[in-house]
Amino acid sequence: MAVGRRGLGRDGRPTLEQVAARAGVGRGTVSRVINGSPRVSDRTRAAVEAAIADLGYVPHRAARALAANRTDAIALVVPEPEARLFAEPYFSAIIRGVSAELADTDYQLLLTLSRTPKERQRFAQYAAGNRVDGVLLVSVHGEDPLPELLGQLGIPAVMNGRRSADEPFPHVDCDNVAGAQLAVEHLLGRGRRVVATITGPLDMYAAWCRLAGYREALEAAGHEDDDSLVWRGDFTEESGYHGMRELLERRPDIDAVFCASDLMAAGARRALREAGRTVPGDVALVGFDDSAIARHMDPPLTSVRQPIEGMGRAMARALLAEIDEGMPIHRHQVLPTELVRRGSS
Repeated sequence: MAVGRRGLGRDGRPTLEQVAARAGVGRGTVSRVINGSPRVSDRTRAAVEAAIADLGYVPHRAARALAANRTDAIALVVPEPEARLFAEPYFSAIIRGVSAELADTDYQLLLTLSRTPKERQRFAQYAAGNRVDGVLLVSVHGEDPLPELLGQLGIPAVMNGRRSADEPFPHVDCDNVAGAQLAVEHLLGRGRRVVATITGPLDMYAAWCRLAGYREALEAAGHEDDDSLVWRGDFTEESGYHGMRELLERRPDIDAVFCASDLMAAGARRALREAGRTVPGDVALVGFDDSAIARHMDPPLTSVRQPIEGMGRAMARALLAEIDEGMPIHRHQVLPTELVRRGSS
């Protein structure tokens, strides 16, 4: 039976009302069938599906999402300034992983920076208005209250990394302690005796774990803990540069440095060059991330590889499961790290 013009939508397509009339049911019943509601009898469902097929009806995505109380949007929240977001390869790799996992879904990815208490509260209010179906949190610092705010609002969310060893919030992390241990064991195995480290910000659990791994490897090799060999950075290139200069002033006998990020290792390399120290001849250097920076340094940087894109994918999978099923696939995932040896060590 051909579809007449009467009852068609403004764009000439069959409408929900036409489907309801053809199936002999109400508009709400058609909506329930389209959205997979179990509150419809098999006989009614079959009649509605036959009407949809006869008329060639295609559900409007926006209306369908509204009926299902869905927005088809996921927010990726980064509590860092723009300078870090665009300068550090870590964030672009996480975004690539998340985007790849969402590519075959209907979800749009919204990027949000949340750097101050006011911005955090504003985002929480935005999310509470049913504007997103879930949230991915990246680079969360120890005292950040946003995960708890989202939990109180009942909004599905997954974090990249942890805020503590007993983090209760769903998260995906890498084995930061083991990665740092691999780096320091490698340096000691190459005959280095005075191994320094430039850490990340210690209000971030990942940075704390990398410092812990550094210390555990030294202790296992019989080296005493020496605070003069530790400089607290913030994952940026400038902190690596200034940290390396300070360490050389404190301990001119340093012959190896483990940096808690490749970007800080690049800054350290610049400071070593200015000081007339060769790499790896005078000072061996190891970073963390195994980013493109590591491959393009001179000499190429030995670095701890963490599966950054893989973490992004795992976060997206866990969040989609929480949205669809009410819980993530795995509440807590810790992915392995490995050492990639190059010329800097």
